[in-house]
Amino acid sequence: MSDGFRKWRRSFRYAYEGIKYALDTQRNMKFHFCVAFLVLLAALFLHLPKTDILFILLAVTLMIVTELINTAVEKTVDLAMPDRHPLAKIAKDVAAASVLVSAGFAVIVGMIVFFEPIDHLLRNSRMQDTPVSAGTIWVLIALVVLTVIVIETRFSDKGKLVRPSLLTAIAFAIATVITIFVSQTIVALLAYTLSALIFIMLYDKRKRPFPALILGALIGIMVTILAFSCLNML
Repeated sequence: MSDGFRKWRRSFRYAYEGIKYALDTQRNMKFHFCVAFLVLLAALFLHLPKTDILFILLAVTLMIVTELINTAVEKTVDLAMPDRHPLAKIAKDVAAASVLVSAGFAVIVGMIVFFEPIDHLLRNSRMQDTPVSAGTIWVLIALVVLTVIVIETRFSDKGKLVRPSLLTAIAFAIATVITIFVSQTIVALLAYTLSALIFIMLYDKRKRPFPALILGALIGIMVTILAFSCLNML
């Protein structure tokens, strides 16, 4: 009995080390875990039913499992075939394709599960009666730019803190403006989708890491909401 328990504990430790290795070395795994954490928080915040949460957990689990398998296949191929070989490329490409398929499934699940709660939330928070002009938008963008510059120069001196991404802040500020004033939720979701694509394209491990991009996105969203909330109170 004790030997069986020790074997089980050893197996559990090996599995934990595999997950830890993937998180430490694989950029995509870090991204998947961050997205999964945010999605589960959103599910709790929006009070989704149990069925929707089960579908979200299924999509998250499938995404992480395929990424782990992809990592295992890549390392095995590198060990067996250190040199470039067409068959090695095929093995890696097929493993990566499994991740792509699971990612597509996760995106579809997210769009179906979150559309109605987000639509209801946005319809209750829109400010279509608030006057807005092109000058107001430019002032808002200037506020976002100034906020990022102040944070970079005042609080991120000498690399002590993360420097927020200016382009990400502007992209998410514009997406938030569109979300506030459009009448169709699908347009707002498309605006944030474009911002997310900019987020992904701007990623650079050394120059623009994920914390810098996330901080920039939060600054753009929060400054925009605060500015229009103050404008609506006038």
